[in-house]
Amino acid sequence: MSFENKLDQIIERYEVINQKLSEPLSLSQQELIKLSKEQSEIVTITEVYKKYKKVLEEICSLEYMINDLHTAEDFKLIAEDELYKLYNTKKELYEALCLLFIPKDFDDHKNVIMEIRAGTGGEEASLFAALLLRMYKRYTECKGWIFDILSITETGLEGCKEAVISISGSGVFERLKFESGVHRVQRVPETEASGRIHTSAATVAILPEPEEVDIQLEEKDLKIDVYRAGGAGGQHVNTTDSAVRITHIPTGIVVCQQDEKSQHRNKAKALKILRSRVYEQEKQAQDSKFSAMRKEQVGSGDRSERIRTYNFPQNRLTDHRINMTLYSLNKVLTESELLDELIDALIRDYQSKKMAQEV
Repeated sequence: MSFENKLDQIIERYEVINQKLSEPLSLSQQELIKLSKEQSEIVTITEVYKKYKKVLEEICSLEYMINDLHTAEDFKLIAEDELYKLYNTKKELYEALCLLFIPKDFDDHKNVIMEIRAGTGGEEASLFAALLLRMYKRYTECKGWIFDILSITETGLEGCKEAVISISGSGVFERLKFESGVHRVQRVPETEASGRIHTSAATVAILPEPEEVDIQLEEKDLKIDVYRAGGAGGQHVNTTDSAVRITHIPTGIVVCQQDEKSQHRNKAKALKILRSRVYEQEKQAQDSKFSAMRKEQVGSGDRSERIRTYNFPQNRLTDHRINMTLYSLNKVLTESELLDELIDALIRDYQSKKMAQEV
């Protein structure tokens, strides 16, 4: 079936929906909600396609006029000028239709659970993981999103061994899903006396945060243990059993949470993380395209499995998936506009590949 035939079917469906919605009393509440949702999903593509068909008709008329031997030369010149403009409009509308025709990722509207872990490279990897954590915190703040650290394991030199973060807002997963993978850093550590460049890595996993309707965690499937949180000693030792460990028995997934002083808050955070990981596992099982999602995102954490390289001596950032290089690494780490530029390029690459599949 051609692209145009598919679009014609969408218009026909849109007209059917409009007809049904014009008689709301004949519909149940559930049908009304379902049809209204479907209408909102195809209204834009329908409007753009109608404009596209109108432009095609105008092009056809002008071409007929230009080829007509009875048309005066001065009218032909005007028609040719108008035809040139219409060809450009046709191209723009076609490209817009292709983008609208690309199916949205089911999870694009969802919030995100981001997991950052130090990979190979020892303490330098932990410092790099902490740097990524700060970069994403700045980025989310500039986007007006909410950045909430659910758990973090820090090292003695202001590094970060592991962090789990909840990021919520509009279009979070749609943009951040491209950050999943191994991030490699090349720089001279402060402790390196000889000035030798070290290479280390950190992994980033972006998981869609499910709503409660997506995943129902049954109490009978949960094993909840409480224990005394560890601390630095002295006044920092927790004297109550506030730490929580939750095991999801059917999947074997275990989540521990002890950042909060309140057992209730630790349990709530642990359930949030657990729900995200169970949802990911169920999603993998349902759709082979997303099987081994985290494994594909982060691999083993080895430096060779990188999606992006941060080279400090050259002030260079390279995304290996799209062969894009920016010689402004310092600004990428501190200014959201440049990270946006990189993510925009990744989205365009993703759209062009999807377009080739769909059109």
